[in-house]
Amino acid sequence: MKCLIIIPAFNEEESIERVVDNLRDNYPQYDYIIINDGSSDRTAEICRRRGYEILDLPVNLGLAGAFQTGLKYAYRRGYDFALQFDADGQHLPEYIGPMLDKMQEGYDIVIGSRFVTEKKPASMRMLGSNLISIATRMTTGKKVKDPTSGMRVFNRRMIGEFALNLNYGPEPDTISYLLKQGATIAEVQVQMEERQAGESYLNITRSVMYMMRMLLSILFIQNFRKRREVR
Repeated sequence: MKCLIIIPAFNEEESIERVVDNLRDNYPQYDYIIINDGSSDRTAEICRRRGYEILDLPVNLGLAGAFQTGLKYAYRRGYDFALQFDADGQHLPEYIGPMLDKMQEGYDIVIGSRFVTEKKPASMRMLGSNLISIATRMTTGKKVKDPTSGMRVFNRRMIGEFALNLNYGPEPDTISYLLKQGATIAEVQVQMEERQAGESYLNITRSVMYMMRMLLSILFIQNFRKRREVR
């Protein structure tokens, strides 16, 4: 069973070596591909110099475009599983194995969740996460404890669906939509590190706007989406 680790990267020159070297040195059983999302720093230069597997996007497409590029790559090369993995060092590769083990039970998507056995801390960010969880449960009847986790693994059917359809961003609203359409999703407890270098694009204002956009999409917009499944 082949698994591809997809690493979208935008201006991650300070962390990309640490992340990829850890994967190459300690987890060689997994293939990986870096999607350089039009970085304006030395991300692409470092990757080429170090001989990393990389696809260069000529412009910045954002996370959705970069991730879909990686899934198209996985789909065309026949991978059984594809895993979304941050380039900033927050995701820990020791949890890839347990997530893939869970996938063997027949799930479409497995989420690396910080809150399966751990309690969410009290913060504005976690308030947003709770609101998204509530909205997802209201519209699907299913509970997702860590809907904003960016560490997710997809099976072959989901790889094709994300690769060949539009408007399939790796975001909580798409997870909610797929749950509503009958996809099976599980969560595995993981730990995550703080960003090791650089700055997140999600400042306070953008975080609030992101949460509002997700809630609006889950509660209303997803009702009008049409699904084209890929077999």
